[in-house]
Amino acid sequence: MDPMSDKARIIQEFVPGKQVTLAHIIANADQQLFAKIGLMDKTAGSVAVLTLTPGEAAIIGGDIATKSSAVQLAYVDRFSGSLLLVGQLSDIETAVRDVVDTLRDVLGFTPAPITRT
Repeated sequence: MDPMSDKARIIQEFVPGKQVTLAHIIANADQQLFAKIGLMDKTAGSVAVLTLTPGEAAIIGGDIATKSSAVQLAYVDRFSGSLLLVGQLSDIETAVRDVVDTLRDVLGFTPAPITRT
């Protein structure tokens, strides 16, 4: 019996393109969430989670977000395309909308719908 036959294999593939794959707003994040994602100094507010392809677009998205409203960059990863923003709900909504709109309108990205919980 082949010892490798009962093991699951996961193949991850990145398809070239320009895409906002996730744009989600957590309107009133629980205090525990901030601690779990490493934001010990934050206890209230909203969080935005975006994933962008190619990953370097997270840098552009972070720049757009901070110029459009009073949000803080909690996490930017140019390799995975992850962007995490924190701030007041109205600022988060403005920032996420501006990031998605600018990437779509200026850089030709395919947008994801902005979702909210």
